[in-house]
Amino acid sequence: MMKTFLSKMFTKKEKVQIEFCQNNLDRYLNEQTIAEYGKFLANPRVQYKEYECLSECKLCKEVPYAKVNGQFMHGKDSHDLLNQLQEALK
Repeated sequence: MMKTFLSKMFTKKEKVQIEFCQNNLDRYLNEQTIAEYGKFLANPRVQYKEYECLSECKLCKEVPYAKVNGQFMHGKDSHDLLNQLQEALK
């Protein structure tokens, strides 16, 4: 009984799967945001992959975005998107 209680209290949080469009990253990231994203992506709970294109051209031209656990997430700028990604990790 105690083992069940402790395992519920200290369960491991699930990993977050993030997919990026390389074209979108090239369009919206700069030297400062690259460092911030690098720190975020170093988190062991984050699994990410960059694709050359995610076939979301209209969205890609308008805002920075990522596909998080199969759902599209976008921000008004790269900082806003990073904040949303950090929230998804919580």
